[in-house]
Amino acid sequence: MTTRRKFLITAAAGAAIAPLASRVMAQSSSEPTIKWRMQTYAGAALAEHVAKPAIDLFNRIAGDRMQIELYYADQLVPTGELFRAMQRGTIDAVQSDDDSMASPTEVTVFGGYFPFGSRYSLDVPVLFHQYGLKEIWEEEYAKVGVKHVSAGAWDPCHFVTKEPIRSLQDLEGKRIFTFPTAGRFLSQFGVVPVTLPWEDIEVAVQTGELDGIAWSGITEDYTVGWADVTNYFLTNNISGAWIGHFFVNMERWNELPEDLKLLFEVCCEQSHYYRQHWYWGGEARLRVHGEKLELTTIPDAEWDQVEEAAQEFWDEIAAQSETKARVVEIFKQYNADMRKAGRPYRYGEA
Repeated sequence: MTTRRKFLITAAAGAAIAPLASRVMAQSSSEPTIKWRMQTYAGAALAEHVAKPAIDLFNRIAGDRMQIELYYADQLVPTGELFRAMQRGTIDAVQSDDDSMASPTEVTVFGGYFPFGSRYSLDVPVLFHQYGLKEIWEEEYAKVGVKHVSAGAWDPCHFVTKEPIRSLQDLEGKRIFTFPTAGRFLSQFGVVPVTLPWEDIEVAVQTGELDGIAWSGITEDYTVGWADVTNYFLTNNISGAWIGHFFVNMERWNELPEDLKLLFEVCCEQSHYYRQHWYWGGEARLRVHGEKLELTTIPDAEWDQVEEAAQEFWDEIAAQSETKARVVEIFKQYNADMRKAGRPYRYGEA
């Protein structure tokens, strides 16, 4: 006879065993271990923060069911070839922005630093999850055989240079390592965009091949060593957050059981969460307490010219295709909403 007490004891034992059984399932399997190779856009020092913790967590939980081997910038293929390598199945997964890996989609131009598309890092997940960008990215990448897993925010885009930048005139002729779309936009102000392998940037600044970098915020400047070879940090930024993603070859993704798909998605989200506070705190702390870079600022009245030029740039992009027009309209609507919402969403804007 099953008494209430016996039922409760049996139920409690089952509840205690269930999580353990789940862990055993995750750690033990008679099937061969699934092995992926993933390459990030980031070099080793930066990847310690933006990629490695999430992959380490995934491998720890998945155990012998699945393991992902992480490679850093340009280790397997050059960053500009990441998309093609993933599409072919040479590598299984990628962490990058669309722009840097030259993805052949209608949304590539918006990856990385789309000029003034965001003010703060929290703008990015809201744009994707509440304003419709997530669905557009999924559609565009599905067309080319790639699973768009997750989008997130990185750091703002600032200039770090050998010589001080205190006016727009100071940008004239400066050879700057930056992202393709950002470089295209900044060229109208005299910036000379330069493309080099990521690991060559520090030496290029030292030898004078580069005058500076517009690839990150101050957190990365200190983390990867660029603050050691430059002198000045411009507090004006051309974007409040880098838009980056996790991608997977569609065939590899479809082969995964549902629980491992979910685990990968959760680890990607954990990565996005970690970066939110790592960058947010780092940008403020190093501006205040960092001792390697002198801060400079272009006056607001002059910097307004750059922001106004960005609106014209958006319209140029929107005119190129229906999909690009949809994305630009979302950016416009979102930023209009933030301005109307007022503080703390936007300060000093009409």
